[in-house]
Amino acid sequence: MEVSTPARIAVYDDAAAAPRVVMVEPKDVRSFLEEITATVNRLSHEQGGTIPFMVIREIVENFIHAYFKAPTITILDGGNTIRFSDQGPGIKQKDLALEYGTSSATEEMKHYIRGVGSGLPYAQQYMVDKGGSLDIEDNLGGGTVVTISTHPREDPPAPQAPMAGAYGQPYQQQWPQQPQPLGQAYGQQWPAQPWQQPCGQQTLAGTPQQQTGWQQSQPYGLPWQQQAPAGMPTQQQPWQQAAPMGQPAPQQPYTPMAGMPAAAPQLNERSQAILGFLSAHELCGPTDLANALGGSNATWSRALQDLAGQGVVIKDSQKYRLTSYGQSLIG
Repeated sequence: MEVSTPARIAVYDDAAAAPRVVMVEPKDVRSFLEEITATVNRLSHEQGGTIPFMVIREIVENFIHAYFKAPTITILDGGNTIRFSDQGPGIKQKDLALEYGTSSATEEMKHYIRGVGSGLPYAQQYMVDKGGSLDIEDNLGGGTVVTISTHPREDPPAPQAPMAGAYGQPYQQQWPQQPQPLGQAYGQQWPAQPWQQPCGQQTLAGTPQQQTGWQQSQPYGLPWQQQAPAGMPTQQQPWQQAAPMGQPAPQQPYTPMAGMPAAAPQLNERSQAILGFLSAHELCGPTDLANALGGSNATWSRALQDLAGQGVVIKDSQKYRLTSYGQSLIG
């Protein structure tokens, strides 16, 4: 395995100015990886960053999986955010790449790296435990972008239900509308109404009068505003109808309250395990779940972020707790 292209390290000393670019020229694989790691570590710490050498090395060594095609490192945010990109074959199963023991290293690659599938999971676990984050994305035109930061990933907002109006129903027109009569197209003149006729002009008895669309629906107002003929029962709306003696009142269909997720949450086995843990503990983080239930911190971190996206849990400092909606799911 040979290195044929240099690595480029872009240092953003000033967000308003072009970056300073440091080149690491090709050399043998082991020396190339070591020089990139040492240079990125030095430059990021000169900016005031605190990401440790070991984490940087684990990400740099992944350039070998891209066969060193266009390795590029970007140092941002005063050294506290570092982005590693390449134009290699990319990572299709990004979640699996963050699990311990999964690796695409060939026997040739294992001459230079451990190749046991520990690099990315270790780096993510360290960053998350320290309140930071690690993200994997596709690069433009192919390849991979790995970003590590001392800042946590921003949780997506919980889905919002439509704002509720009267009686808990979403705001909309509360009573049916009558369709506009056919032929009432734009530009046609509406028939004259009785109050628009010249004085002294009367409508012949028995001659039907034309009415506009809004008059056709209810000439005397809405149904509950009309006075029923003597001896006829008064029409009532569903919420006004009294239940027969000895029978419970009819229940209206349930409508989610404003601010609550409109759809049922998607709970897999890990999500249910988290709810079970939080039913007995006020707060939890990836490390708490890994210690109690097994698995990796990275796996539990993704599961917690998924529940946060559904409005089931919310981040409180560095840990998560149930929302009122989440509490309703466990009774």
